[in-house]
Amino acid sequence: MLLGVVAFGVIAGVAMVASGIAPLVAMLMSVVVFAGASMVASAQLLASGTPVLLVVLTTLFINLRFMMYSASLRLHFQHEPLRWRLLLAYMQADNVYALTLMRFAERPDAPGQRDYFLGAALTVWTAWQLAVGAGIVIGAGVPASWRLEFAAPLAFIAMTIPLLRDRAMVAAAIVAGLTVIAAHALPFKLSIAAAALAGIGAGMLFEKSWR
Repeated sequence: MLLGVVAFGVIAGVAMVASGIAPLVAMLMSVVVFAGASMVASAQLLASGTPVLLVVLTTLFINLRFMMYSASLRLHFQHEPLRWRLLLAYMQADNVYALTLMRFAERPDAPGQRDYFLGAALTVWTAWQLAVGAGIVIGAGVPASWRLEFAAPLAFIAMTIPLLRDRAMVAAAIVAGLTVIAAHALPFKLSIAAAALAGIGAGMLFEKSWR
């Protein structure tokens, strides 16, 4: 799992610097935001001169999944003090969530669930920050004439393929892909937001109809 984290972290670091974000700001963004997909997307939007409000809305759509993660984990961590729940929320990540759910499914009554989550999260967080830092260093040394447009799409494809495990996910991916192509001419990268909404809607409708 960490191999994928490191690979995507390096790509994210390179993409942010290549988009014109200062290295120190890019590293600060990695620490504060800690969400690779939205970091790469926002870097591309900022590089194209997209209005800030639209950048915020796009990253909000991308990160909506963390609200669902938190809603399900609340069943296990709702009795923790607020300071711990805030830390757990910050450390949340896709792979950490998957590991935690596996742990809860296999050993629901095992003690130290919070410590297990934090152990996995801290490992992923550390690997991510080091990888992004390395990517920033690499990106800062890349000539501006080099084209890096394919880095982010390849990273997203690598993240998406393992998630296509059921019909609803496949339907969501197909509809989102077709939408972003059809809406490519929209200004301010609105095609991304349109594809996200269309994909979510298609996945929900397909899952409901299939059931």
